[in-house]
Amino acid sequence: MPPDAERTVRSLGVERPGAPFYAEYREGPAGPGEVRLDLRFTGFSAGTELTFLKGTNPYLHARWDEGRGVFEPGEPSARYPMPFIGYMEVAEVVASTAPGFAPGALVAGTFGHKTGHTANPAHELLVALPPDLDPLLGIFVAQMGPICANGILHADAEALGRLGAPLGAGIAGRPVVVWGAGTVGLLVALFARRAGAEVLVAEPFDWRRAIAGRLGFEVFPEDDAWTEAKRRWHGPEGRGADIVFQTRAHADSLDRALKALRPQGTVVDLAFYQAGLDATRLGEAFHHNGLAIRCAQIGRVPRGFAALWDRRRLAAETVALLGTDGDAIRRHLITHVVPFDDGADFLRRLPAERPDFLQIVFAR
Repeated sequence: MPPDAERTVRSLGVERPGAPFYAEYREGPAGPGEVRLDLRFTGFSAGTELTFLKGTNPYLHARWDEGRGVFEPGEPSARYPMPFIGYMEVAEVVASTAPGFAPGALVAGTFGHKTGHTANPAHELLVALPPDLDPLLGIFVAQMGPICANGILHADAEALGRLGAPLGAGIAGRPVVVWGAGTVGLLVALFARRAGAEVLVAEPFDWRRAIAGRLGFEVFPEDDAWTEAKRRWHGPEGRGADIVFQTRAHADSLDRALKALRPQGTVVDLAFYQAGLDATRLGEAFHHNGLAIRCAQIGRVPRGFAALWDRRRLAAETVALLGTDGDAIRRHLITHVVPFDDGADFLRRLPAERPDFLQIVFAR
């Protein structure tokens, strides 16, 4: 198809709970300053996208008040059908009137599970991928990697409280626990190790512990992890880890993560909870040890850090991590590569069949 022709774009979304589907729309040629893209790979972010497939996402049940930063009862902000989900894409430039984006180049973006997209680089993040990078790894560059790097940045802010230091300077040489060996947890652990932290990983499932072990980490079941942190690390400030990166969306995991900290330590929380937190006992370790819980959400870098840190810089840190650890990430984190046209059927079966998976990728 000529790059300036109108085309049909196919998207993978959710029609109703438990029912993924494909939608289609017509798209015209790229305009001035725009880039036309053809999808190569798109990653499935299980922590977020399964909430739409299961119907548990808070946007489906309440209205998000942007001005006040709260959810309100009433007409929900999102409703079915949802034709566009996803934010982990790699695409090829097929036409461009934007500087710096030549046809044939590969870029990372966040445009969703769509066979094509027309982007305006002045208004959305597109990251050119290095020619020597396995293009499949590019799914991590524009969003998932920056999510994890931002967790490290929040730990830096807790430790240093200042700008100008390299990513991870606040945890270099310090004891940390990464709670959860899913995609987010293992990427955070790799970032932390690259920064020079002493890293333990906590994970309840045997098969995920095995993957973390193959990546070279010491890994423990959850109850053993917090007791090991208390046994191993002790000094004038008390027993336990300085920082715990919590990536499991379970109240009991957050409770154990708090137990792993030394007094006045911090949980940097990257999990997306959709249920209550009854199993998180804030009257226990949290209260008696003066602990902190800091949410690291990709929409916000630490307060005062925006002058030097944005998502593009966090994406550059992701590219650097992929440069050193990409082979291991490709072998151990990407567990399923599924043809794009089979994606709806795969997701339809996923909740019931529950295969062991970390990162799912749809390839075109």
